[in-house]
Amino acid sequence: MSAVVDEVPGAARWWARAAGLCVLAAIVLPIAEAGVRGVVLLVIVGIAGVVVTVAATYWFLSRRGALRAAALGLAVLVPIAVLALYIHQRHLWVVVVAGVLVALALVCARAALRIHHDESAQPEYPATPVTRPFLVMNPRSGGGKVIKFDLQRKAEALGATVALLDGPEPVDVEALALEAVARGADLLGVAGGDGTQALVAGIAAAHDLPFVVISAGTRNHFALDLGLDRDDPAACLDALRDGVELHVDLGDIDGRTFVNNASFGVYADIVQSSDYRDDKTGTVLEMLPDLLAGSRGVRLRARIDAELVDGPQAILVSNGPYTTDDLAGLGRRTRLDRGRLGVVAIAVSGARQAVGLLNRARSRGLVQRTATEVVVDADAPDIPVGVDGESLRMPTPVRCTITPGALRVRVPRNRPGVRVPPPALDWVRLRELALPRRQSSGSASPGVR
Repeated sequence: MSAVVDEVPGAARWWARAAGLCVLAAIVLPIAEAGVRGVVLLVIVGIAGVVVTVAATYWFLSRRGALRAAALGLAVLVPIAVLALYIHQRHLWVVVVAGVLVALALVCARAALRIHHDESAQPEYPATPVTRPFLVMNPRSGGGKVIKFDLQRKAEALGATVALLDGPEPVDVEALALEAVARGADLLGVAGGDGTQALVAGIAAAHDLPFVVISAGTRNHFALDLGLDRDDPAACLDALRDGVELHVDLGDIDGRTFVNNASFGVYADIVQSSDYRDDKTGTVLEMLPDLLAGSRGVRLRARIDAELVDGPQAILVSNGPYTTDDLAGLGRRTRLDRGRLGVVAIAVSGARQAVGLLNRARSRGLVQRTATEVVVDADAPDIPVGVDGESLRMPTPVRCTITPGALRVRVPRNRPGVRVPPPALDWVRLRELALPRRQSSGSASPGVR
């Protein structure tokens, strides 16, 4: 097989190397200052502290009751005890200098990752005039933002027809949108959650109509990645009078459109819980022990284009890749027109792997790819799937694809825009930047066939 070399910007490489040198100095200095007689104690105490803290963190995630509380206390107290011991041994100045070196390492690391990050803006296109816009609004979404921001009145003042989802019975929003198209609607839009956005966006794309996103949901991840104002949903209505178009991709999961992501395994099981919407954090902490231990759920298999990943505990398929530090799909996508699905598959078998993945210090147990097709299968006739935050069950195998540039999203000409966040620390990527190496195109990743 031929070999390829990662192309790394020169400045990013040297910033990454500077970060590594600062970390090395922060480790060597205390050892050098303590001398031969104290070095063994410092090393043993330091390593023991790290091991216990990592184990305690994993126990906190994977246990319940008194053991979980004890693990949390241990994870907090052990680093403090290690620091106190170093100070007691009169190595305070070393601790301070080492802390400064660590801070410098963080600055250099973020500089390296920021240079490497692709910050190019998504292109804008002229918006054609519309005369019969149709908007679906959910007054219950986002804690009542439709009422709070007087969205119905403001939209109707701009010539839009508004359908409120305020009845006691569930409404088929796809049928509602199709009826509007049949009556001559030349623009569709939604003020509501991402799940409702996706359903109507699919209808707009199928009929080549522009689509307006109004950030009246709870999390508004789609609006965030479109650069819209999430604090003022009414500002999104400016797209009707002074807008431009963004041509964005749409994901598809067995015929259902998704604008953000589809999740399988651990995350999908959590979303399926009836308690999830009322207490997300509590539900996650309650269900994680069983899920990490493998006593819940089914064994998954994912085919990512031609690559097979067997036995992951969690799979996230996103409409465009998230930033590489984000393992849960709760971060940012800098662009929505790359024509590729983002894929994250995670398999955790122990404390070190779990904590290593949380801070992205390790790549083992993690697969991150982009693809045009992902097929998820299991030894079960159907599996739970979270689609844009909505809980579903789907028959296996489940197929995810992407349609590039399928949706014409109309956004205000003047909007906050997509703010590229400071890069999170990704030690795996940092190591690759500092030490680029030749990789065989035929090499296989751990846990991947």
